[in-house]
Amino acid sequence: MADELNLSNLSPAQPRKARKRVGRGLGSGKGRYSGRGIKGQKARSGSHKMRAGFEGGQTPIDMRLGKLRGNTSADAMPIGPFRTYAQPVNVRDLERCFEAGAEVTPEMLKAAGLVRKVSVDVKVLGEGELTKRLVVSAHSFSRSAVEKIEAAGGTVIWLREPVAKKKKRHRAAVPAAEEPEAPEAIESADDEGTNEGAE
Repeated sequence: MADELNLSNLSPAQPRKARKRVGRGLGSGKGRYSGRGIKGQKARSGSHKMRAGFEGGQTPIDMRLGKLRGNTSADAMPIGPFRTYAQPVNVRDLERCFEAGAEVTPEMLKAAGLVRKVSVDVKVLGEGELTKRLVVSAHSFSRSAVEKIEAAGGTVIWLREPVAKKKKRHRAAVPAAEEPEAPEAIESADDEGTNEGAE
């Protein structure tokens, strides 16, 4: 007959093995440094989680190399202090997606799948041909797009005032003024006058 079950004779179904605690000194069974070596980067926690491009703490290559000037440089975050973006739509897309006499707006362009967002400006470009009369509303237009839309009998509506391009200032040719006499020439003239008076 089996012994009566009590706290003194309880045992697990399978023998339990204590977990070896590593990194806790000589008693861990892993040696003095627990396989991590002596100090240094790889002895620290998190050393296996280094970001891409990490060069061991030295100045990384993207900081060592020279920087490009301009608002499209990688250092101009997020894409440059003066950089703007507009979603492009060509007149050939208008020809393909809209019927004659339709009123084209950014919302209609989004519904047709020609633009992704209504919150971003839309610019109509002049790539392709347009034969339908359309009323096109957009934030900006290229010169060729305006010409093709109006040539087809359509209308262009600017949702934002067109930005006038600044004309380059050319320096006007300044007429050559009479150059003042050099100081040496003035002094020599005075000397000649003094000598004539002496004579």
